[in-house]
Amino acid sequence: MKTNIGAFDPEAKAVEVEFSHNGVTHIRPVNACLTDKGKYDAKATTARVAEVANGVQAKIEAGVITNPLPNPVSDTPSEPA
Repeated sequence: MKTNIGAFDPEAKAVEVEFSHNGVTHIRPVNACLTDKGKYDAKATTARVAEVANGVQAKIEAGVITNPLPNPVSDTPSEPA
């Protein structure tokens, strides 16, 4: 499982994380960890992301999380404008 942690969003108190495993990419926000003074704690957030990654990996392996299907292409020609 590879993770890529995005920038801290202070309004959402979260980081966007890209999880990649066995060719599947899943992007979702993860709640950030804050210090007692309310500051972003990057080290603790990295540990939390690792815990979330375990669950995401299990869901990918179970087939619950997959890559989205591409948009279908219509066989019907479009009408001229």
